[in-house]
Amino acid sequence: MQTRSLGRQSRLQVSALGLGCMGMSEFYGGRDDKQAIATIHHAIDRGIALFDTADMYGVGGNEELLGSAVRDARKRPVIATKFGVLRGADGTFLGINGRPDYVRSADPMTPIEVTVGAMAELVRVGKVRHIGLSEASSGTIRRADAVHPITALQTEYALWSRDPAAEILATVRELGIGFVAYSPLGRGFLTGRFTRIEDLESGDFRRQAPRFQGENFQRNLRLVDHVKQMASDKGCSAAQLALAWVLAQGEDIVPIPGTKQSRYLDENIGALDVSLTAHDLAVLDQAFVPTAVAGTRYVESGMRTVNG
Repeated sequence: MQTRSLGRQSRLQVSALGLGCMGMSEFYGGRDDKQAIATIHHAIDRGIALFDTADMYGVGGNEELLGSAVRDARKRPVIATKFGVLRGADGTFLGINGRPDYVRSADPMTPIEVTVGAMAELVRVGKVRHIGLSEASSGTIRRADAVHPITALQTEYALWSRDPAAEILATVRELGIGFVAYSPLGRGFLTGRFTRIEDLESGDFRRQAPRFQGENFQRNLRLVDHVKQMASDKGCSAAQLALAWVLAQGEDIVPIPGTKQSRYLDENIGALDVSLTAHDLAVLDQAFVPTAVAGTRYVESGMRTVNG
């Protein structure tokens, strides 16, 4: 397994690809804990050393699932978890909380300096190894890093989600912060496996995502055709090509595609063997100019929580 370093200061070594675990517990249709644990074990066997979760995924259940799966691993992987989105026991979303008392046991009204200060205390007492941010703006990243070194920023980044490319990537590179790209496969859309909304299970949250709606869905399918065509020319899958594009954006970027199944995990790892030329990258960049992508990443309320 190839490795990459997150952050110039921390030099935290992780696998070049991580595994996003959210969909194992919620949001992407059915749940099968036995299958999920088998996939996590297979990932460890294949050299995956970065697993992503959060306390809100499955209302805490995803952290517990991942913890039980890696407890007896011969080599302990890096686990990245997140806090901030509050949910009730029934899964109801209750808002954002960043107060220190919640950090220790995440509200936009709490200054980032206060939240990171509380996290820094957890680093000092050995509860947390490194501090990261998710969906933070350039200004927030700078303020946070001034309190305690930030190791990684996690933000959605893919062929059709390149809004961090201008200012935010420049900021983290200036500060020596690693970049973790979530949803690098466009929530599965860029794999070419979905051709109609009915391909998604009834409880799948993507059925309400703007890019999966009506005419947006059809317009974005035409974008996927570019990925499928180049993938065919290179003898790889569309998923591998889409991941190869993210990997080619810099050695400081670590994508964390999520999957519940070992076969898709193996397919994703195969992206590390796909080489893209400067011409390939230029063709893809031209096809996926921001104006060509139909729909926002989230509904309006969700968009207010990103890059903040």
